[in-house]
Amino acid sequence: MQTALADFIRNTPRGQRADSILRACVHCGFCTATCPTYQLLGDELDGPRGRIYQIKQVLEGQPPSAVLQGHLDRCLTCRACETTCPSGVDYHLLLDIGREVVEERQPRPFPQRLLRKGMVWLFSDARRLAPVMAMARTIRPLLPAKARNKIMPRMEPIAVPSELPAQRRLLLLKGCVQPVLAPEINQALRRILAHLGVALESPPAAGCCGALPQHLSEPEKARAMAKANIDAWWPSLADGQAEAVVITASGCAAHVRDFPFLLEDEPDYREKASRIAELARDPVEILAETDIESLGITPTRERIAVHTPCTQQHGLKLAGAVEKLLRRLGYQLVDVAESHLCCGSAGTYSLTQAAIAGQLRERKLDALNIDRPDRIVTANIGCLGHLQEERGTPVSHWINLLETDLPAR
Repeated sequence: MQTALADFIRNTPRGQRADSILRACVHCGFCTATCPTYQLLGDELDGPRGRIYQIKQVLEGQPPSAVLQGHLDRCLTCRACETTCPSGVDYHLLLDIGREVVEERQPRPFPQRLLRKGMVWLFSDARRLAPVMAMARTIRPLLPAKARNKIMPRMEPIAVPSELPAQRRLLLLKGCVQPVLAPEINQALRRILAHLGVALESPPAAGCCGALPQHLSEPEKARAMAKANIDAWWPSLADGQAEAVVITASGCAAHVRDFPFLLEDEPDYREKASRIAELARDPVEILAETDIESLGITPTRERIAVHTPCTQQHGLKLAGAVEKLLRRLGYQLVDVAESHLCCGSAGTYSLTQAAIAGQLRERKLDALNIDRPDRIVTANIGCLGHLQEERGTPVSHWINLLETDLPAR
């Protein structure tokens, strides 16, 4: 693709990266075949190729419009197009640049700005979200079914043995939403790894990874959160006390691996961001390298459907990894359909684009239930909350499946 970027961005780090990504695109259109919004809406402007053209026009100086902004907003950033693309176009990085430039040049109406700032304020800090969720759980029985599905019931805490010796040490990203909605996920991983001789530490100064503000038009806040996490993690990683950062929400893990892009023009953080991106691990990467069979996990007789989140299969490139580990342990897995398509959660997308998210949710549930499983497991808190339904197939994190089947000790 030939480009002629405008003066305002041509010689900036953002402009140089965008130019490189644009030039890699060969207009083939393979990406449209796996784009969820194009599949639903059938509009070229709501597919990756169309969005690339629109971003190119803005970066070449064409004033953005609210209509164009809407087309970019409707992208789930699922990255299925990247997996399909034969030219290796880093679409999600171009999208981030495009959205940031459009946000600067096409201010949103005040109600939209207020909503997005409110979501960042609430969801990116567990201390703010916890009392709101406690209140929501109190009134949950009085709410309609759709609202009840959004409020995950509180689970019993999982006891983590503290007396076991540890030969290895990893850092754990606690996150922001997950510790409030489902603290049992990190607790389960702590218990499993403790029995494998691996200790998990969560530096108090670490917090939200920054994915929420990055996707809600507050890139500066996202960069500040990235730097705060790097500052919290770096001492333990630099001196070898900890080997890696393990992240149980695949959406957060994919975002942490983008830290080098977010901080590429920050000299004090550029190298640290690259190193931390290299050390960011999904739990399946950690457990696949261990003698997990030694734990004596007895697989449930339930038939399991595995939902691989977009961030895990397209962002982390770990498609099939959870299935491989579960089969290795003897779990009975069922077939699922359209495993490449997004469920519609996509962070806060299910709130900002509820109609499209709802359609994708129903399509995904049909695909997951095609072989009538007893349980659905996933690897991302957003997908878990989005897919659960009060009287439907139970949905849980695959880590909790393993922990439930771990022998009492």
